[in-house]
Amino acid sequence: MMDTPSRLISDAQLQEWSDRFGMEICSSLKEAEWVRLQTPLMPYAFVKKKGILPLSERDGKVVIALSNPLDLEAIHEIQLVLGRETIEVLASASDIEEAIEFSYHQHEEATSHLIASLQNSEESLDLQEGEEYDLLDSKADSPVIRILNSILLEAIQQGASDIHFEPLEHGIGVRYRIDGVLQKRHSPPKEYQSQLITRMKVLSRLDIAEQRLPQDGRLKLKIGSRHIDFRVSTIPSVFGERIVLRILDKSNVLLGLHNIGIRADILRDFQTLIRFSEGIVLVTGPTGSGKTTTLYSALSEINSSEVNIMTIEDPVEYKLQGMAQIGVNTKINLNFSTGLRHILRQDPDVIMIGEIRDKETADIAIQASLTGHLVLSTLHTNDAPSALTRLIDMGIEPYLLTSSVVGVLAQRLVRSLCPHCKKPYTPSEREILDLHITPQEVAGRSFFKPMGCDQCYGSGYKGRCGIYELMTLKNAIKEQLLRSADAHRLQELARELGMTSLRKEGALLVLDGQTSSEEVMRATRGYEGM
Repeated sequence: MMDTPSRLISDAQLQEWSDRFGMEICSSLKEAEWVRLQTPLMPYAFVKKKGILPLSERDGKVVIALSNPLDLEAIHEIQLVLGRETIEVLASASDIEEAIEFSYHQHEEATSHLIASLQNSEESLDLQEGEEYDLLDSKADSPVIRILNSILLEAIQQGASDIHFEPLEHGIGVRYRIDGVLQKRHSPPKEYQSQLITRMKVLSRLDIAEQRLPQDGRLKLKIGSRHIDFRVSTIPSVFGERIVLRILDKSNVLLGLHNIGIRADILRDFQTLIRFSEGIVLVTGPTGSGKTTTLYSALSEINSSEVNIMTIEDPVEYKLQGMAQIGVNTKINLNFSTGLRHILRQDPDVIMIGEIRDKETADIAIQASLTGHLVLSTLHTNDAPSALTRLIDMGIEPYLLTSSVVGVLAQRLVRSLCPHCKKPYTPSEREILDLHITPQEVAGRSFFKPMGCDQCYGSGYKGRCGIYELMTLKNAIKEQLLRSADAHRLQELARELGMTSLRKEGALLVLDGQTSSEEVMRATRGYEGM
């Protein structure tokens, strides 16, 4: 006799139950009329709890998707509420959850309309402190809670990485960082400023009475079955406390070197470096260029039961399975150098340091690499060769670098053109030269520029892709480093040995129609390899 199907029913079980009950399988729930038009008939709490969703109308009956045909009580309830007969179709629990989230998705203008409707509202501003709750299931009466929930939901749905709440003289500005660029969104009334900030501090377990000192905290919320973490930072400013929320949505992070867009030949060389048994591999670039994601992807690739991987980070953004992650805590004097010393007593094979900020940390990293450990870390430099110069400026001897550093990967993130609205055009000769490519390489190919549409919220871009340059420390570079640590000469030599510059890597993406020339120039501005 068959077991009762669980909410996590597999595709094989789905076919089995379909054959047994003679029910059709629906695998394209998002194409159903009521899901596509986002016109849900039932309360969100009901469909979420029961795992059942009305899809459309057929022959005067309501078609409903469910994953458990034995849940007769849920079917009866929905028939009573709708007052109509139903046609049941089978779907996997994960497909139903995804369709529920899409169906109850907040419309683009919902936050603006909510704020506008509350401009002259005199509703109670009472705050409620609660545990992790579902943004799609908010029943709050307080306008402050409704505004904040709506802003958080909209930012997540639009793929923002950060939300900025900025007190102004006559209000509070809200901006989202989407694909690395800040975009202004809303201006809630000034009278809600202190309540909004207090609400965020309450949820983040911060001291609401302290308004003179910066504070850091974390916040956890849900959207359907997705769990979203936020890193919260507050600082005092002239017109009040300024708060920035960093959105840490694991469902948007695709770890793995094959998923972050490294070109095949660079990927192959980088994979070789991270499999060395000892040495230092550095990843460089400005803040927000994806360095941490690259390091996490590298660690995920080499992670196994035979390797002891330990990290020290500031802060730990994503928890990875199979490795020990330590967060820096300056309040108890746990910094990179202190944590690194203790990590070395834990018999590690691979060590990841969030950032090399000072000579002490650099010294310990070099000693660790020279004693049989693979060390991965980051630096803030414009390009790969400059990383060596930066370490020497910190006081590291060149001969130590030639013995320890095995490779440096520099990277940037550029916005990808929206495929729905990008428009081809013929580039100027100056534009081609600025990208370090020749007219022959452009012959027969079009450049594309952003136009803006509903799919990309008018920006012309949707998503981001990476550009990378990899410098491996070959003998010629080591000899040059011992003679002189001139970054320009190191860069020229690395190119002669086969390194492709960041700007040329970006130009390849422009030729493929993935991004615009303006975006590549913006991302590589100030790059010495122009």
